[in-house]
Amino acid sequence: MRIVSGIQTTGNLHLGNYLGAIRQWVAMQDAMAPGDDCLFFLADLHALTVHQEPAALADATIEMAATLMAAGIDTDRSILFNQARVPEHAELCWLLQGTARMGWLNRMTQWKDKAGKNREGASVGLFTYPVLQAADVLVYNATHVPVGEDQKQHLELARDIATKFNTDFGVELFALPEPLISAEAPRIMSLRDGSAKMSKSDPSDMSRINLIDDDDAIAGKIRKARTDAEPLPDALDALADRPEARNLLTIYAVLEGRAPADVLGEFTGQGFGAFKPRLADLAVATLGPIRDRLTRLLDDRAAVAAELRKGADRARTLAAPTLRAAQQALGLQID
Repeated sequence: MRIVSGIQTTGNLHLGNYLGAIRQWVAMQDAMAPGDDCLFFLADLHALTVHQEPAALADATIEMAATLMAAGIDTDRSILFNQARVPEHAELCWLLQGTARMGWLNRMTQWKDKAGKNREGASVGLFTYPVLQAADVLVYNATHVPVGEDQKQHLELARDIATKFNTDFGVELFALPEPLISAEAPRIMSLRDGSAKMSKSDPSDMSRINLIDDDDAIAGKIRKARTDAEPLPDALDALADRPEARNLLTIYAVLEGRAPADVLGEFTGQGFGAFKPRLADLAVATLGPIRDRLTRLLDDRAAVAAELRKGADRARTLAAPTLRAAQQALGLQID
């Protein structure tokens, strides 16, 4: 098994990122058998599809790497690197753009959503980045790719590109990666609006718990999280029209590794005056050690950068033969 997954270098990760993606990565790493590979990359090339301040992007890359390491990614057991340090991604992307088709990219839902009505003003990279995503996984002949529902279409595109390339050039070069969908990955919502996903772009810092927040900030944000005056019910169905209550229950259940119905049974009939302090203690106990490790790592950014270089060297060892085989299949003379 070879798992490949990437994450945008946005910086300032929050509880939703940790519970929705990072913790899943750590679990995958810990479940790998000897001889299997986990490759996790920081998608700094993908970040360039929209304007980035260079200094901010460089800082975000180091901060993201430090966060992943603090949360449990072990750079001896997993391969952690930033995409730009492995040029095989970009080189294979260019080769695959001769195989990908405009019609395929035009149908991508995220292109339509992100470009909106301003398609003429969107960058070329925003249109073609699904081809780079395909290269990200095909260059390693990944067997599995962790995907959420919003990324399944992109993995299907990667499979289509791999199939067409293999067929067009009479080779069996690219494996067809399978989706790895975790049923445990929760959707964590804003602490101020239970109908909106927790996001770093929300102007209110009170809407999210940042992984760098201190204990008092974590407890304060949970204490001030929007709720309602009703006590917690005895059935999950009764929370259907109470998104803020459902969100806090979800966070509690995921942090403690319990079923939401089980947690609800413990707090049935109680109000949030009793529930929130317990949730705050649980969040502090879980996130505090991660924050402490993150703080120590960010005190030595050069060491974090060295880990990324080490990971990139390992990744290039795996990627180079695939790129070379693709070049040969296309008739490119590279000697």
